[in-house]
Amino acid sequence: MPTSDRPLLLLLLVLVVGLVLGALAYLSYEHPALTEPLTLVLAGAAVLVPCIALTVTRR
Repeated sequence: MPTSDRPLLLLLLVLVVGLVLGALAYLSYEHPALTEPLTLVLAGAAVLVPCIALTVTRR
């Protein structure tokens, strides 16, 4: 019976996105002169989500 790695790949992608967005939030909190925290996190998510969507749909 063949197994699929797709659920594990999706879980890994969700974890990586969470880590990246958390790092952006921490960076913006520690250095508020860079930009407002929420704006930076949302901009990071706006860039990462289409990249992940393309990766998942190309399989």
